[in-house]
Amino acid sequence: MNTSVEEGLALALHVRGAIGDRPTGVDVAVLPPFTHLWPMRDVLAGSPIRLGAQDAFWEDAGAYTGEVSAAMLAGWCPLVLVGHSERRHLLGETDEQVGLKFAQALRHDLRVIVAVGETEGERDGGMAFDVVDRQLRAALAPLDAPPSTASFVVAYEPVWAIGTGRTATPEQAEEMCAHIGEYLSSGGGVERAQVLYGGSVTAANAASLFEQPHIEGALVGGASLRADEFAAIVAAAAEQRRPG
Repeated sequence: MNTSVEEGLALALHVRGAIGDRPTGVDVAVLPPFTHLWPMRDVLAGSPIRLGAQDAFWEDAGAYTGEVSAAMLAGWCPLVLVGHSERRHLLGETDEQVGLKFAQALRHDLRVIVAVGETEGERDGGMAFDVVDRQLRAALAPLDAPPSTASFVVAYEPVWAIGTGRTATPEQAEEMCAHIGEYLSSGGGVERAQVLYGGSVTAANAASLFEQPHIEGALVGGASLRADEFAAIVAAAAEQRRPG
């Protein structure tokens, strides 16, 4: 929840200018507040940067004042994020509700970023893997069949590393991202799912994270409000994709 509409559009223009309009070799997306989506679509038209929403409700319409549905977003932006830790922990969103949102977004052909991750207490208590498994299981539960790998990605965001300046080590992040891929393959019937890492990702640590074999991108938080730093993170991802 940052920037006025005017400030957000200016930031999007700056991001577009910093990244350039040629394909980068990696998928790049920005997920602004709902108020910014419609004018920002025009600002980003013709660029390789895709547009997404930060959330979507689990019903198409009804007496849900203040909510925005996947049906409302469909056709305007191709991506949506569900399950961000701030919604889980600040707004009390349950694992089951995240699953309903995931299923509803898929019904409207949105590509979904599903965020999962443990708190500091859960990690220190040795429950990190169990917590993430529970969240993934709940996300998949409402679906009639395993989702295609093209329809979603998982973002691992340890709650203790979001906005704190404390980043999971590359080894910690790699361990969990590898585990998520294995869980989805063995328990969810999803082969070769893409897994991102999110949690105080910066231009300074992006390359060391992207070097890990099971970290296939980043869910960028505060650094996305600084266009040049966001562009540097994109560049680090593109460099990792280059052969040799």
